[in-house]
Amino acid sequence: MTATIYIPRDSGALALGAEKVAKALEKEIAARGLDVKIVRNGSRGLYWLEPMVEVETGEGRVAYGPVKPSDVASLLDAGLLQGGAHRLSLGLTEEIPFLARQTRLTFARCGITDPLSLEDYRAHGGLKGLENALKLEPAQIVAEVTESGLRGRGGAGFPTGIKWKTVLDTASPQKYIVCNADEGDSGTFADRMIMEGDPFVLIEGMVIAGIATGATKGYIYTRSEYPHAIAIMNEAIAIAEKAGVLGTNVMSSAHAFDLEVRVGAGAYVCGEETALLESLEGRRGIVRAKPPLPAHKGLFGKPTVINNVISLASVPIIMDRGGAFYRDFGMGRSRGTIPIQIAGNVRHGGLFETAFGVTLGELVEEIGGGTATGRPVRAVQVGGPLGAYFPPALFDTPFDYEAFAAKDGLIGHAGIVVFDDTVDMLKQARFAMEFCAVESCGKCTPCRIGSTRGVELADRIAAGIEPEKQITVLADLCNTMKFGSLCALGGFTPYPVMSALNHFPEDFRPAPVREAAE
Repeated sequence: MTATIYIPRDSGALALGAEKVAKALEKEIAARGLDVKIVRNGSRGLYWLEPMVEVETGEGRVAYGPVKPSDVASLLDAGLLQGGAHRLSLGLTEEIPFLARQTRLTFARCGITDPLSLEDYRAHGGLKGLENALKLEPAQIVAEVTESGLRGRGGAGFPTGIKWKTVLDTASPQKYIVCNADEGDSGTFADRMIMEGDPFVLIEGMVIAGIATGATKGYIYTRSEYPHAIAIMNEAIAIAEKAGVLGTNVMSSAHAFDLEVRVGAGAYVCGEETALLESLEGRRGIVRAKPPLPAHKGLFGKPTVINNVISLASVPIIMDRGGAFYRDFGMGRSRGTIPIQIAGNVRHGGLFETAFGVTLGELVEEIGGGTATGRPVRAVQVGGPLGAYFPPALFDTPFDYEAFAAKDGLIGHAGIVVFDDTVDMLKQARFAMEFCAVESCGKCTPCRIGSTRGVELADRIAAGIEPEKQITVLADLCNTMKFGSLCALGGFTPYPVMSALNHFPEDFRPAPVREAAE
């Protein structure tokens, strides 16, 4: 009987040596004349255990990790193919605590299926949402998505159903679906994981969006730094076209939908939807003034739905199980599940999908296991490089759009980066301003000039030059950037700066000043 071994081909796993492990296994299996099938799956998202090797057994998959090429021979000697005991054994994969306490809806197949097997995708519930959507009128699909309470997972949290309805109700001979896969926030990797580990779910979600709004063409806009995701998405699109999931008659219906991947140069500002459109049209990525909204006048001047990868990848489960099913997860106006990416100085870094409502403290201390250094946690940045820094005093904050907004924070793309007590928060505030200065498209003055002045102010504070006056000016500058910037790049930069200033004021009194005061 052929044994099946799973080794991830996900970028994160590859960076940790998965390819070398795969080659070592292939070589050892051939030398021993074993009957083994190796499947290159996506990652489960437990990155501290990667490369994680799994084997199919009668009881379920058994995991081993982190595996090095030098471990391969001893694993096979210990009965790897039967799930035998070994020092790297993690037991049944589904029972690993980090996985067991998750609610995986969007990532239900990630790490389980062969990413480029449409048959595997179907066998694990794929295309059921699209099949259901094809039985409905466009307005009914939009109503189902609205009922689910799905909001933009890219950071803005705008209700997806409202965006789709606006495009549906806007008359035009041509409409577009644009997937914003320009994942640029520090500590985020959910979009990449979906594209590399379950590409067909993104394709299915985009086709459903097209049918719901009358769009017949879709674009996945991603960055050149994602070569593996680009290659896998292009392969998956070709497979979907050959199978009739894409093309002139989607699943033998009257609906048409074509899809292609477009690669940007990796400018952070191109994650902003209008700058993305400019880049997609072949121009420099500069933010557009709104109105008009992209839903009315977007790509090439036509009505356009722009959704994040996770938003679109969540649509198939909604159309399969129903809007009410999805809505029953979460809290308040934050419905469904959110894939939280845990990174930084943390023991158990990885992807954790759960219903909205889990507290920040649970994520950092219980699920993340505290800092990798073993030192106390001092700050957690939530929402990427433009997210606020939260101290342990705010760890009771539930993961919810409104709850974070009430604490002057934002969920953003749901990446959290952990820092221990050695972090210098003045330097972190300076970094936010420097990041904005480097990444600004330059169109509006508050962002372009304000960020540069912000770096100068941080440097003066660090040098002990009238720190109280500089802090006053810095706070005023942040206010101007927050309310005067054309887009979220300049508008959100004040979040990390002001949160660092408000929660860690002692770091804004450099050593010479602090010693003089004492």
